[in-house]
Amino acid sequence: MRHHPYLGRPLFLVHGEGAIVTDIQGKQYLDFNMSNGATMLGHRHPATQRAVRDALENGMITAADTPYHEQLARMLTEIIPSAERVRFASTGTEVTVVAVRLARHVTGRTKLLKFDGHFHGLSDVFLFRAADSQAGDLQAVPSSGGVPASGADDLILVPFNDADAFDKALVRHRGEIAAVILEPVHYNAGCIPPEPGFLEHVRTRTREEGIVLIFDEVLSGFRMDLGGAQAYYGVTPDLSTLAKALANGMPLSALVGRADIMEQLAPTGPVAHSGTYSGHPLSVLAALATLEYLRQPDVYDVLLEVSETFYRDMQAIFDRHGLPVVVQGLGARFGLYFNRRERVRTYADALNHDHELNRRFVLGCLDRGLYMHAYTRQGAPGHCGFSLSHTQEHFAEALTIIEHVSAELVKQS
Repeated sequence: MRHHPYLGRPLFLVHGEGAIVTDIQGKQYLDFNMSNGATMLGHRHPATQRAVRDALENGMITAADTPYHEQLARMLTEIIPSAERVRFASTGTEVTVVAVRLARHVTGRTKLLKFDGHFHGLSDVFLFRAADSQAGDLQAVPSSGGVPASGADDLILVPFNDADAFDKALVRHRGEIAAVILEPVHYNAGCIPPEPGFLEHVRTRTREEGIVLIFDEVLSGFRMDLGGAQAYYGVTPDLSTLAKALANGMPLSALVGRADIMEQLAPTGPVAHSGTYSGHPLSVLAALATLEYLRQPDVYDVLLEVSETFYRDMQAIFDRHGLPVVVQGLGARFGLYFNRRERVRTYADALNHDHELNRRFVLGCLDRGLYMHAYTRQGAPGHCGFSLSHTQEHFAEALTIIEHVSAELVKQS
């Protein structure tokens, strides 16, 4: 994922400061990737810098709990609606795997329902894709070498935002499904929000069927609300996974959820999870500093106002130049869908994305000092985003660059 497919290499960086990154040639870029969304406050943010220095003074106390772990866990129970208990880990992949393991234990079932195109990490259980999403063939096939095809036997794929298809899958597999896992906002395909009422429907039906509902908020957490997408939409899952923005770029993840489920984790229950580096003290103190900053009054009111204006102005530029681009964003992350004029509702919609047009746009922006990452040369686009270190001047500069690049794309066509 560090390889930039449009550049043909990684963008080699040596420094980050606020909203700006510097490459090995000394060229500066206005960063609209922000560590794939992890650096929510900005690079070298004073609050997290101080916290990490304090942690270094305490020494590398790993494989032990500290008062800081308890403080952070308590803070998360106050912030995240689903968080009655908290377990720390290191990566997003780790906590999604443990969430599914827990769900299988408490339900005594094995099947997992996930939504087409949603990303939940790089463990074998999740490395499957639909055979042909655009043709409606949702048979699960491995998306990576080395993944046994037999893993598809316990996996059900359903289109996101399709309540009828979801209901039919629940009926077809009644009594077999341990968990439903989803990105409440599908940021890993740019930004596909849930349709009105869809999350509520999923919550109601999983509760009726005795299925554990897991919100994967590794990417959506803290993005548009302090309590994540679940607070923003008012829908509380049974379990949630958090990472990325949690510690402003430091490696930390958390699995949070209902007490009766979480207490099935060892040592109070038989479900295994452990790790020497889980809840590393550098990351825990960075997370405390990050959340204290995000808890300040009006942070999210300002963030939402700024983001809505920026996305509207960006869409206006593309429209003015007659470029077929749809801008979809919520909070601090957004997606750009090239060769489209209609809103993207599903992963199948996003697969129509024009990577050649996107390539020319991204390289034009990079040439002028605006960094947007690309993740693949095919399929749905990746996500872009900004930090709380981005100022009005930064947004104005980005829009100016986008204006110039859009004009050039029209001339070239």
